Amino acid sequence: MRMTPDQLFASLDLDDDGQLSREDLGGAARALGWHWPQSRLYAVLDRLCLAGPLDRAAFHDCLECMASDPLGPFGQVLLRAHGPPVTDADGAPDAGGPPDPCPRGTSVVELLDRTGHRQAADDLRAAMAAAAAAPVKLSTDRGAMLLIDPQRSFTRGSWAESLGPDGGDQVVPIALAFARCARLLGGPGPRPDVMFTRCPFPPESYDWDEAIAAVLPGDQPYFVKPGNSVLWPPTNGFEDWTRRQLDHGRSALVIGGCTLNSCVRVSASETQRLLGPAGLQVIVDLGLAGARQDNYLRSPQFGDRSSVAAAIEEMRAEGVTVTAGVTWQD
Repeated sequence: MRMTPDQLFASLDLDDDGQLSREDLGGAARALGWHWPQSRLYAVLDRLCLAGPLDRAAFHDCLECMASDPLGPFGQVLLRAHGPPVTDADGAPDAGGPPDPCPRGTSVVELLDRTGHRQAADDLRAAMAAAAAAPVKLSTDRGAMLLIDPQRSFTRGSWAESLGPDGGDQVVPIALAFARCARLLGGPGPRPDVMFTRCPFPPESYDWDEAIAAVLPGDQPYFVKPGNSVLWPPTNGFEDWTRRQLDHGRSALVIGGCTLNSCVRVSASETQRLLGPAGLQVIVDLGLAGARQDNYLRSPQFGDRSSVAAAIEEMRAEGVTVTAGVTWQD
């Protein structure tokens, strides 16, 4: 039975105070058993509530906006989410110390060696060596960072579970990348201005990966990204944020996250294509990006290369800089 807007608001407003907070939304969605059918609505409501609770009238207005928009929850309603300011990296919140290292390994090359994929390990070792030949050093006032979808779904949630019985092994490269991202964000070194994306997933899989959550404030803004490209929907705020970075003299955008051969590849290439003419240089940091283990293995589908190798070649062909790691400086 379909709920009316009033009934839906009442079911989500757990403390019955007439205000829908993120805490209300998360608790109610889990209690109601929200899953894939509700994931799009959940993602957008979470983003809208990030700036503050929605009262009943605002909630109704948002639902009406979604219902009348051809793009539904990914249309004009997202413009109501307050865009994050461009900040001084030195003013980034202190999120505490770095998390524990990932216990299952220290690099994807070592992981591939240890699991018997010697050819894949050699291929990745060669790719990393080539990427390291042109090291990238950036000051925090000349570059910003975007981390793509560092969510629980990719390490312990619905995406990882969809990979089948060996999903836990398949996602180790992604977990390693998230752990390195967390060490950068929570460590004592220079920290650039950083933004994030989240992909709509069921509520129990939507939150940050545990390593990332340990070093972020609870109200960390993000861009809703329902597909492979951070540029869609155009209302999610990413293009505006990036252009403001350019206005503040930050002409490099470093991208990490997951997955390297899919969302990172598409987002990096399309952003370079759109904003390169405006002076932006997109840089993919291989040390901060990961894919599932099988994507590092050679495949006939990619001309006897791995999906990861093909992604690296495609990004470079689009003008994206692919590096083994970025050194951040004050």
